[in-house]
Amino acid sequence: MVRDDGVVPWVVTGPDGDLVEPVQLFLRDFVARGNRPASVRSYAYGLLRWWRWLNAVGVPWDRATSAEVRDLVLWLGMHSKAAAESCCASSARAGSVNLITGKQYPGEGYAVRTIRHSNAVIGSFYEYWVDLESRPLINPVPRDPVRGRYGRQWAFDDDPRTRTRVRYNPPLPRRRPRAMSDEQWTALFGALKSHRDRAIVAVLVASGARAGELLGLRPVDLNWGDQLVRLHRKGSGAEQWVPAGPEAFVWLRLYIAEVGERAANDPLWVTLRRRDHGTGLERQPLTYDALRAVMRRLNDLLATNWTMHDLRHTCALRMAADDSLSLRDIQTILGHAHLSTTAEVYLVEDEKAVVGRVAAHLVQQRERAIQPVVPAGPPIGYDSDDLAVLFPGGRR
Repeated sequence: MVRDDGVVPWVVTGPDGDLVEPVQLFLRDFVARGNRPASVRSYAYGLLRWWRWLNAVGVPWDRATSAEVRDLVLWLGMHSKAAAESCCASSARAGSVNLITGKQYPGEGYAVRTIRHSNAVIGSFYEYWVDLESRPLINPVPRDPVRGRYGRQWAFDDDPRTRTRVRYNPPLPRRRPRAMSDEQWTALFGALKSHRDRAIVAVLVASGARAGELLGLRPVDLNWGDQLVRLHRKGSGAEQWVPAGPEAFVWLRLYIAEVGERAANDPLWVTLRRRDHGTGLERQPLTYDALRAVMRRLNDLLATNWTMHDLRHTCALRMAADDSLSLRDIQTILGHAHLSTTAEVYLVEDEKAVVGRVAAHLVQQRERAIQPVVPAGPPIGYDSDDLAVLFPGGRR
């Protein structure tokens, strides 16, 4: 797979170096539907994996059945990735939990989300070719009906996507968001070496932006008077102004003074070093890989495994802990299309607080168990009825 300067930013090539025509036509249509370059790259990688699998089992792409999809899912679930991810280069810590962050390192095998994404990519690819009706094709990604509550079948007018599910999708474990404590945030911010990096993390933790949305910022997207930044939301591409706070804008001003003023519609974030690409030494736009390298250097220094998305989680959980902000406020700032997404992900109990309360409960139970039982003494005072029995004639 190589990058291309044409309409399709990423293309899949065969062993001979020629374009894989069925994939190229699908990706062209995928771009025309308004999908972003990052999504094109992700789908291209998924189809490259599928093409390599079909070549290994000796099945033409237009003769694939659900058996090939099933076997690919089984293979991905049993084998390790060809190369370790840069964020977990040591196989000794793959799948282990970082003692500082409490987060698990990526394992050596393929993640459940990767397998599910592979099935989605393959299904979309064959849906495109089936719709063209250019040849007798079937979609090799099978879908099974889903029963409604208490076993009833879904009504005829229900959304088809909720009535079926991909047969070979492994169950997806629920991931709980991780927020940095104040001490962890101070340590991370103190380890940053440049005003650019300080401005980046300050904007992320204040606005809850995604990394891709942050990289899309331009100088024209900064409202210095009201301290707002304009984000182009992932997926929909909708524009939204969100507050970033005074601290973030202080670091933004220092960063711009460091690299020089940028044109209104140029990328806001650039490299600190100048490179010559034929037009002299110039700063280049900051890429997603370069942004990950910043976090990787921080993790190596602090012995942590934070990601840029953890800053978004930190922002969201800080807002969720503020009683003055409603769930709708949090949904708006995070850019979630559905309120249920915000509630399911971020309205969770703090695990440390829960553990502390349960530990205190166990201590109380222990104290009750070892406390000696003192028998109750006789009641103080006399009952008038008892005195009447003893002295029936009364006092004389």
